[in-house]
Amino acid sequence: MKVTMTEALGPEGMALLEGKADKIFVAHDSHPHNYINELEDTDIFVVRVADKLAIDKRVMECKSLKAIARPGIGYDSVDVDAATAAGIPVVITPGANNRSVAEHVIALMMALSKNLVEGHVEQCKGNWKIRDAKKAFEVEEKTMLIIGLGTIGKIIAHLAQGLDMKVIAYDTFLTKEQMAELGVEKCDDKIEAIKAADVVVVQMPLIEGVTNNTIDKPELDAMKPTALLINCSRGEVINEPAVCEALKSGKIAGAGLDVFYHEPTLVDDEILHCPNVVVSPHSAAQTREAVIRMHTMCIKGALAICEGKKWPYVADKKVYEHPRWKDAEWAEV
Repeated sequence: MKVTMTEALGPEGMALLEGKADKIFVAHDSHPHNYINELEDTDIFVVRVADKLAIDKRVMECKSLKAIARPGIGYDSVDVDAATAAGIPVVITPGANNRSVAEHVIALMMALSKNLVEGHVEQCKGNWKIRDAKKAFEVEEKTMLIIGLGTIGKIIAHLAQGLDMKVIAYDTFLTKEQMAELGVEKCDDKIEAIKAADVVVVQMPLIEGVTNNTIDKPELDAMKPTALLINCSRGEVINEPAVCEALKSGKIAGAGLDVFYHEPTLVDDEILHCPNVVVSPHSAAQTREAVIRMHTMCIKGALAICEGKKWPYVADKKVYEHPRWKDAEWAEV
């Protein structure tokens, strides 16, 4: 069996391939067309880093390919429809990084609410007077709005409540009663919810044509001038140029961002030079614990698929309607 990777996995993930893979090719390249010859006889393609839809129909045409493994929950780098049509499951790792992302949201909020980044930079320059900037505030009794109260959103709510914050949420999939069980108040009007919030957290998957620009100029205009915006989901769920304008004009107090329009970011990207912004390089899910869970989970799934078993954690379960999966049994997780 041959395994090709855009980048190597951690040692725990690589260890699971010992005695299983006869050959492992690490491309150190996010563009599969640059090494398509290596993919022609590949059984498992592990995609750690790749451009949007870079894993396309041409990749699916590689005759030996049995599984695509994504150590993470997002799969916008893979043409899932093409993979499903070819009968190739796209393994993902839901839940593996939930806690890490939720904690990162809180970390960005706290860094902004205490003006930690600017304070550090200015103090290192010798500016002790930065302590008088009057940007820091307490989060106790402040209102956090979570747009997208999914699995990660629920953990964020729990952590915020531990800081004695009031948590409200805008999510069309959960009822008022379901949210109440979590101690969260349901809001049916997004703009009105934003007006009430001191911290707006966007925690939604990117669904083209649906969740793009969930935060746009009308939403930013509705925010309090003292409010913070946090996004650790996908860059496109907020209108980044509009956020830049809001930060520069003082319409909002600050933004904590782990995801961006362009990844990796470029040093001259406007968002990196806005006032009161704290950024991280799409690293919310990259804690030691989460990485181990993601890497081992994706390899276990890919190996199960290569053994002819249906692994439950895939991007599209319709893939198992393909003739190649007729009569196949489900793998034990």
